[in-house]
Amino acid sequence: MKANEEIFRDYLRQKGLKFTPERQLVLKYVFEIHQHFEAEDLLLKIRQKGDRVSKGTIYRTLPLLVECNLIRPVEFVDHHLHYEHVYGHKHHEHLICLKCGKVIEFYDEMLEDEIKKVCTNNKFMLNGHKIEATGYCEKCQ
Repeated sequence: MKANEEIFRDYLRQKGLKFTPERQLVLKYVFEIHQHFEAEDLLLKIRQKGDRVSKGTIYRTLPLLVECNLIRPVEFVDHHLHYEHVYGHKHHEHLICLKCGKVIEFYDEMLEDEIKKVCTNNKFMLNGHKIEATGYCEKCQ
């Protein structure tokens, strides 16, 4: 399996973009965060560690990381765009509590198989999917 940095370098090269030290820092810190995060969380983490990257660089780099399938965007009940790792992590879906905002990650092999079957039956080439079910967690019911 390729390293995330190698994938990002290759992707940028194909797009005619440079792998700058700032983009390298963003990539490094993205993969140090092991939960859902927002761009502002990333900026804060970088600054707390004493490194410098502009807010603009972060906001321009995150979509590039999405495009090359290293991370994916997710939007929860707070209506802010969050990100999570895709590369090197098992695919999963989300249950989102409408009251407290709790996010429960789950994986269901039968659900995955059903999605693939629906795609095959419709001659649809699947590139990815996400399921976000909203409701109330056990505590908030």
